[in-house]
Amino acid sequence: MGAPLLVVVGPTAVGKTAVLLELAPRLDGEVVSADSMQVYRGLDVGTAKPSPAERQRVPHHLIDVADPGERFTVARYQRLARQAIAEIHRRGKLPILSGGTGLYIQAVLEPLLFPDEGEDLELRARLAREAEEQGPEALYRRLAQVDPEAAQRLAPRDLRRVIRALEVYERTGRPITELQREARQQAAPAYRTLKIGLTRPRPKLYARIEARVDQQLANGLVDEARRLLERVRAAGASRAGEKTALQALAYKELFPYLEGQESLEQAVERLKRATRRYAKRQLTWFRRDPEIHWIDLEAYPDPARAAEVLERLVRDRLLGSDHHQSGGDRDGSYHGSPS
Repeated sequence: MGAPLLVVVGPTAVGKTAVLLELAPRLDGEVVSADSMQVYRGLDVGTAKPSPAERQRVPHHLIDVADPGERFTVARYQRLARQAIAEIHRRGKLPILSGGTGLYIQAVLEPLLFPDEGEDLELRARLAREAEEQGPEALYRRLAQVDPEAAQRLAPRDLRRVIRALEVYERTGRPITELQREARQQAAPAYRTLKIGLTRPRPKLYARIEARVDQQLANGLVDEARRLLERVRAAGASRAGEKTALQALAYKELFPYLEGQESLEQAVERLKRATRRYAKRQLTWFRRDPEIHWIDLEAYPDPARAAEVLERLVRDRLLGSDHHQSGGDRDGSYHGSPS
């Protein structure tokens, strides 16, 4: 039936960390972070990483495993996360995969192909130059000729993914969609999963986002963004390049201010707006999964109380002897629904 894996998802600022700090000890669990920016060292305030004291209280994995100047691929995350889950199982603990990066969650649970492994950066740069000279539509038309299925799934101006698909075709001679179909037929780790989604009514969530941004600023976010920009530039990176850390939410919104292009007030307002939009995109992604049990945290203002409710659900649906089926109720709800 597979080893148990608890999956806890939700939008930014919903309160995942506070609940997990209460829930993990109840279940003898360890957290595997599914956050695409918490993997980077030095991005602490802006990514709302658990503090060192919190990580001592509950072990967290896949945090601080890469430098901001390097590119961290989904394929690398998939490999490291599955290794961490296997090690937690070997210690007799319960792994808790948790975060807001839906693609990272998917990468752990499904046999997906990520063609950014074995990448050809010179080819990618050449394609990018062609897009600048001829326009992105020219690359899109080329993709439609060699991989019409991929072109149908992508927007003509989704240049990053169009280039990625062309890169795979030129490197392998095969369409990316064909390679992905083959990859899906390969076996993924056979976990017995329970997926829990944490949510709040949209106005409440947005209020928490605004309050958290204000707190991050008080905790030194601007200085952290300045250090990141200086560090990556010193390594020879440019903001137009492939340096993923420079695109992190809460940092890239502050760069125009740091470069004297706008006021701090303008940058902060843009950051809050961008974070609200990011939370909305996260909810849209997770809503597509009917296996998620949704919990409205507004019903449980105390994280300890929320953890108590979740513990009963986990023991009933995941760890109990009578429940060995992966997934949740078909309507995707338990004590709430994503707002």
